[in-house]
Amino acid sequence: MALTREQMAERVARELRDGFYVNLGIGIPTLVANYVPAGMEVMLQSENGLLGMGPFPTESEVDADMINAGKQTVTARVGASIFSSVESFAMIRGGHVDLTVLGAFEVDVEGNIASWMVPGKLVKGMGGAMDLVAGASNIIVTMMHASKDGESKLLNRCTLPLTGSGCIKRVLTDLAYLEIADGAFHLKERAPGVSVDEIKAKTAGRLVVPASVPEMKF
Repeated sequence: MALTREQMAERVARELRDGFYVNLGIGIPTLVANYVPAGMEVMLQSENGLLGMGPFPTESEVDADMINAGKQTVTARVGASIFSSVESFAMIRGGHVDLTVLGAFEVDVEGNIASWMVPGKLVKGMGGAMDLVAGASNIIVTMMHASKDGESKLLNRCTLPLTGSGCIKRVLTDLAYLEIADGAFHLKERAPGVSVDEIKAKTAGRLVVPASVPEMKF
């Protein structure tokens, strides 16, 4: 079966390392805050000006003034700092974020990413993602492998306007974990119960499949 949003966040959280400063984009990436391994010191950044974001609040903890970049209510951990978005983007553009996790509509075999909508849609413009992919060298994209119509989102060449070029090396979808190198997607792991044949059928871009592809464990 395909991964749930929560399983995707849990899998991404395994890429966290002690001492990391991590930016979580809107959507699935924000859920990573709930899966930081116990005992690990990680500072989560929200680009609207919060460093030290904690898990999502319980009903009794909700504070309408404490929100992330996606307008969701969040908590702040001990040691958190709140500042302006100007300083937040100075961190991002200065290369001070160790890991960026963000969503996308399309990713291609050259590491290009398209992640913003056209005007008139729910999310308008490219937002902060353009700065994030330009300022970070360690990026994980979380996305659905295919559209609701079954069209692949992992392509030989992005068809939508690019957010960044040649910047993506790792992609986690609801079906698989892949790395991008040498003009191809390299299949590293598959979701529990998902066959290699299904991943092949839903990947439009060049796909390199090893002799054995392990299933993710949860």
